[in-house]
Amino acid sequence: MSNRFQRSAQPRLLTEERRRAILEIVNQQGRVIISELSRRFCVSTVTVRGDVKALCDRELLVRSHGGAIRRNDVVADSPLDVKAGRHHDEKVRIGRAAAALLKEGQVILLDSGTTTLEIARAVAERKLHITVVTNALHIATELAPAPQISLIMVGGILRQISRSFVGPQAQKMLADIHVDHLFLGVDGLEPELGPSTPDVLEAETNAAMVRSARQVTVVTDSSKIGRRSLSTIAPISSIHRIVTDSAIQPEHRALFEAKGIEVIAV
Repeated sequence: MSNRFQRSAQPRLLTEERRRAILEIVNQQGRVIISELSRRFCVSTVTVRGDVKALCDRELLVRSHGGAIRRNDVVADSPLDVKAGRHHDEKVRIGRAAAALLKEGQVILLDSGTTTLEIARAVAERKLHITVVTNALHIATELAPAPQISLIMVGGILRQISRSFVGPQAQKMLADIHVDHLFLGVDGLEPELGPSTPDVLEAETNAAMVRSARQVTVVTDSSKIGRRSLSTIAPISSIHRIVTDSAIQPEHRALFEAKGIEVIAV
């Protein structure tokens, strides 16, 4: 009876030790990858996924693509009206700097967001004859009165919180579109992990946008740099340029530029 109890208790003890170790790794590094944990603890990926799920169920971690991240590191999703009031002056400057990159006759893609909305406003002021593709209702509404702009709307499932169309229908349409320039708004941007957003469907749709563009420019105020959100959009290697404000930390700028990414700070 005693031996049977010891045999059944031992695996549970090892499991709890392993999960505590996983938490310690996340606290030190900010994130964990399933495949790396599997090799580290010499257990299957199925076992590690069970560990991560258990820790997420206890609200100690938050699942991300291929692993998990610290709960305190996750940038919460907020309605557009709330985001619009944050760092507004910086977003206006960023929008104008991004619009200044455009040339007559180009085809551009604008992701949903409050910073990309400022790009749309600046583009309309410049009176450029361009084609704008967007999945954002608020951007389409902003540009609809501009006769010099050819507007293409991407359809799909409407996310009320971001007023954007996402999902398989949007991704299918984006797969058939080729644009000169994507301007991507983000909720988090880390020099190693790349851009991220709180919603999985939004991230998948954004990834389809990245694949459709010759050039990808991330537009974000500096408060989001060095932070991460739940879902990674694309690797940092897919980014050509970042337009941000002058408060970007020098170490962040140096890390981006070391990867060959142009940084415009305004």
